Amino acid sequence: MHGWIILDKPLGLGSTQGVSAVKRVLRQGGYGKGIKVGHGGTLDPLATGVLPIAVGEATKLAGRMLDSDKVYDFTIRFGEQTSTLDAEGEVVTASDVRPTRDALEAVLPGFTGPIEQVPPAYSALKIDGERAYDLARAGEEVVLASRAVTIHALTVQEGAADGALEEITLTAHVSKGTYIRSLARDIALALGTVGHVTMLRRIKAGPFTLAPAISLDKLNEMGQARTLEQILLPLRAGLDDIPALALDPDQAGALRQGRVLAGIAVDDGQYFAMLGDTPVALVEALEGNVRVVRGFNLD
Repeated sequence: MHGWIILDKPLGLGSTQGVSAVKRVLRQGGYGKGIKVGHGGTLDPLATGVLPIAVGEATKLAGRMLDSDKVYDFTIRFGEQTSTLDAEGEVVTASDVRPTRDALEAVLPGFTGPIEQVPPAYSALKIDGERAYDLARAGEEVVLASRAVTIHALTVQEGAADGALEEITLTAHVSKGTYIRSLARDIALALGTVGHVTMLRRIKAGPFTLAPAISLDKLNEMGQARTLEQILLPLRAGLDDIPALALDPDQAGALRQGRVLAGIAVDDGQYFAMLGDTPVALVEALEGNVRVVRGFNLD
């Protein structure tokens, strides 16, 4: 079992719980013990949607998912800001101001492109070795530095009403490190009011969309039927933006031993090195020399 299982994460489940669920299903389905499993990017318990789960040798690529762009649908409810910036927290600020759709669309360009944002106090970022959300829950004041992120696109979903808005649903295509809860907070403030996120759904993470995503019930059902192979995406699925590099057996053997291939006529950059249909390594080519970035232990 080497590849990707894409979960449609339900409300209330943490990313690590998603990993545990896949481990349990693999074990109960008789797929063997000790299979490595990891996730390709944290998703808040109050968020739903695409959670890539790396299985076996795909765990070597999970870190690349952390650096990838994400796309979210999210709903901002205006008039109340909460301690957590979502529906879980207590109301800390209120406002009678309700923006119009025209006013909203006028401020969105200011939140598109490179921006600075302050992460939520209730986040997994560390302060002096402690998680920010642990400090916040303990009643301590949490001050986080602003960070540079990029909002590639920010659009209002079709069907949004005109007039004063109680809430609005947007779609955001964002870079790594972007906090949608902070984005919602800042949009509301720019409109002269306050707000918080009531719905957050990740519809894309790197190359993975909701199309192949399965529910936990479906995961359990397929595990019991020993048919998980049907929904296991190949290693290559996590590297759809990287071209393949075909190897001969001698070249594959050299890379598996950690040696450098010299005199390879390819452009500089990363490649997915293959021996036939078998992944050998993620490699980096520079001036005709090819070096292993991540090797795969596959027959």
